[in-house]
Amino acid sequence: MSIPVVDFGACSLTEKDVTDEQMFSLAKELKAAFMEVGFVFLKNTGITQEEVDLVMDISKKFFLQPDELKRPLHRGTSDICPYHGWVPMEIEKLTPNRPGDLKEAFNVTSLHPDLPWPSGDAKGFQEIQTSFFQRCKELSLRVLRVMAHSLGLDPEVFLSAHRFIGTDKNFTTLRSLYYPAVDSETVQDGQVRCGEHSDYGSITLLFQGSEGLQVRNRSGDFISAPVVPDSILLNISDLMQRWTNDHFVSVLHRVLLPPAGDSSTRQSLAFFIQPDNAALITCIDGSNKYPPITSFDYLMERLVGIY
Repeated sequence: MSIPVVDFGACSLTEKDVTDEQMFSLAKELKAAFMEVGFVFLKNTGITQEEVDLVMDISKKFFLQPDELKRPLHRGTSDICPYHGWVPMEIEKLTPNRPGDLKEAFNVTSLHPDLPWPSGDAKGFQEIQTSFFQRCKELSLRVLRVMAHSLGLDPEVFLSAHRFIGTDKNFTTLRSLYYPAVDSETVQDGQVRCGEHSDYGSITLLFQGSEGLQVRNRSGDFISAPVVPDSILLNISDLMQRWTNDHFVSVLHRVLLPPAGDSSTRQSLAFFIQPDNAALITCIDGSNKYPPITSFDYLMERLVGIY
């Protein structure tokens, strides 16, 4: 299995109009990728490498600060949005039977102006992250529109369930991830950088700074996902698989430890698109294969056991 590369130029953030022919061709390519692989590389999206580098640079400045400076921004300390903020090393276990994952993260889930943000060496963090969040949001809505066309649906079927991204009525999250160098002497048995998991919501945009991600194929084997320059890796998440009655597939992925003697770090940015909290997800074909569930209830079920 290889992950297909699709030119998204016709629906890029720089384009205002798309012809019926362009939409048909793009929808056909995405449909094939999401039905057969669950992942796709999108190129010519309108989000530039310079934008990605800016977010990664400011994120790294934050992560490299001493923990005592990051601790006041710990996830769960804000009453406005409990998911906003810093997640320290080994706090999460995406595979529950493994030790804590060897990664740090910073979550941007709400754009409320009164949330606490990094400062000091990470000056400008809020402005850079907020701007990138908005860019990812706009691109995601364009992708969802194409996905609806690919299934012969009115685009509002998906778009109307994603109206409150960036507010307290939606848990879509821009997550900056940092994987520090691994000390082989302190690694626990079975510990990895990010355990096997599938994502929870609609779709995910991933911006990789280096290789390391592995994706499970139809045979059950994990294959390495390459870094394709100037592209975004996009995958189907679990609620979208339910929504489409398994037409689109959400697959497991992970980040293992680097090879012995490799002291390199790794960075990535993930934009996890979640339907609005109150959105009721039912199979689009009218079947009862999956019972109806709200986006909020499904997310709460999946978060149990991770922290």
